[in-house]
Amino acid sequence: MENKTLMTDLYELTMAQTYFDKNEQNKKVYFDVFFRKNPFNGGYAISGGLDNIIDYINNFKITEEDINYLRSLNKFSEEFLNYLKDLKFTGDIFAVPDGTVVFPNEPVITVRANIIETQLIETALLACFNHGTLATTAAKRITSATDKPVMEFGARRARGMDSAIDVSKYAYVGGCCGTSNVIAGIKYGIPLMGTMAHSLICDSDSEYEAFLDYAKSNPDNCLFLVDTYDTLRSGIPNAIKVANEYLKPNGYKFKGIRIDSGDLAYLSKEARKMLDEAGYPDAQICLSNGLDEKTIKSLIKQGACFDSLGVGDNISASKERVSGVYKLVAVEKEDGIVPKIKVSDDAIKTVNPGYKKVYRFYDKENNYALGDVIVLADEKIPKDKYTLINPNFEWKRTDITNYNVRELQVPIYIDGVQVYELPSINERKEYCNQEFNTIYPEIKRSLNPHEYYVDLSEKLLELKKQLIESTKGKQFVKCEKKN
Repeated sequence: MENKTLMTDLYELTMAQTYFDKNEQNKKVYFDVFFRKNPFNGGYAISGGLDNIIDYINNFKITEEDINYLRSLNKFSEEFLNYLKDLKFTGDIFAVPDGTVVFPNEPVITVRANIIETQLIETALLACFNHGTLATTAAKRITSATDKPVMEFGARRARGMDSAIDVSKYAYVGGCCGTSNVIAGIKYGIPLMGTMAHSLICDSDSEYEAFLDYAKSNPDNCLFLVDTYDTLRSGIPNAIKVANEYLKPNGYKFKGIRIDSGDLAYLSKEARKMLDEAGYPDAQICLSNGLDEKTIKSLIKQGACFDSLGVGDNISASKERVSGVYKLVAVEKEDGIVPKIKVSDDAIKTVNPGYKKVYRFYDKENNYALGDVIVLADEKIPKDKYTLINPNFEWKRTDITNYNVRELQVPIYIDGVQVYELPSINERKEYCNQEFNTIYPEIKRSLNPHEYYVDLSEKLLELKKQLIESTKGKQFVKCEKKN
């Protein structure tokens, strides 16, 4: 396996040397991974990337070759390079399992380790989290737009081969029924699915001959691509002709057709009529071509006839982003854990300080999620009643009762040892579906979704205000004007 330990930004190493020179390499600190805004202007995100983070941490090792390269940069002392030779991850990681519905500003991952270890893993953790969460969220939004199966066809549109394999994996967790990506099928056991490309038809002397040749080679999987020349006057008639003349007489089932261009709503409705009239009411119609949740809902509204969808670009190459961040929130000292805060003129960028936990409340009667609360790690959640406090408008308080509650993060590493057994990909897929079903439909809608409660405990809110107040005027240096 390729060593990716130094998939990190240069400034992580230059800062690490600063910590080393200050003899702070054993200082224990806490970092949170979170995001500030839901992707797709939606009401939620689905966490992803934890499996790749585990793989990265388990293979964390700075090699002699790495050291020689760093030495060639003439930026690092020999003492620091010698320290890096033996570096391993020895800290704790707590994280929300892949497939969990998550919301802005709540810690999805918390890292407790020495300050050099926490800095060196930052870039990789964010890359894994941001990519995994974006792909899983995109897939869940698209698959939840219809009750028909959605196949992931995005490998060729992905941002590189590794990205393509990851997208297939996360799309499956997010609800896709299978993938066209063969290596993803090999690695993860994802069902493989596909039809044919226009090149097969263009290579043949006629569309009919192309379909017939394909049927002879793939008699049990004849889903013909019918829009190469003319969907209604050529493609579908030729598909039906091959079904009548070859498939049916030889005892094979005509699986159906795929339409990849044109007015999908109109063409699919006309195709359904033609297939039914030809005696193939069970022949399926698959639609593809730049589909996303909005176009899928529009197709449904227009009465489009389809049995499955193929989606590529809008899962594997989405223009959206998650923009997860990694912020220091606490430092361990002899007298305990000292909370830290980053203050910004932009209120949304002011960090929630301290070592924290996240809890989710569920209505006992219907199991819908009522809201999340971020608390300091030593706080306890009462069993009978809790008041959710909006951190931006403290007068907005909601009392909840008759709930079940659970902590969202689970331990992944303790003292550098993996304690979390990664579920199988099918278990993650089922977990994701179960989690998604606990979220109210108003939060999941694509247009103007209801905002989900993510509140702070009163104790954390007071701490945050105190730290903000304490920073005023402390960190500024007066510069004298010189004539």
